[in-house]
Amino acid sequence: MQDKKELKVSAIRNGTVIDHIPSQNLFSVINILGLNKIGTQVTFGFNLESKKLGKKAIIKVADKFFEDDEINKISLVAPDAKLNIIRDYQVVKKRVVSVPDEITAIAKCMNPKCISNHEDITTRFDVIQKKPIQLKCLYCEKITDQHHLEII
Repeated sequence: MQDKKELKVSAIRNGTVIDHIPSQNLFSVINILGLNKIGTQVTFGFNLESKKLGKKAIIKVADKFFEDDEINKISLVAPDAKLNIIRDYQVVKKRVVSVPDEITAIAKCMNPKCISNHEDITTRFDVIQKKPIQLKCLYCEKITDQHHLEII
């Protein structure tokens, strides 16, 4: 058995590393953060070994530093994600995502009769419970729980 650490995804000089993403939610995180539309280098690893998650994903975004409200959006699909802020190849700050008090334009209301499912309006929810997640629609007041959560 080797003790040598092996880099699975190449290092970045400056930017943000998002670690501990459940593998099945990698592409949801990419979509929520709009990483498919940015002009800087984005590298990701998929189905990497993790003692905590079994399989995990990691995303490295060069020259991008996220604001808290941007990064907390991913808490619905990656509640245990960790962020490392990188400067000159060194981790200078570590952050943990947290579920915000309000969710806007990320999740779909589970009520088929809700106006947000029939009109061109932005979905909005109050977070009434963070673990397991429970969202209350601001339009119809229906509760969407973790099992019925659908990311849009």
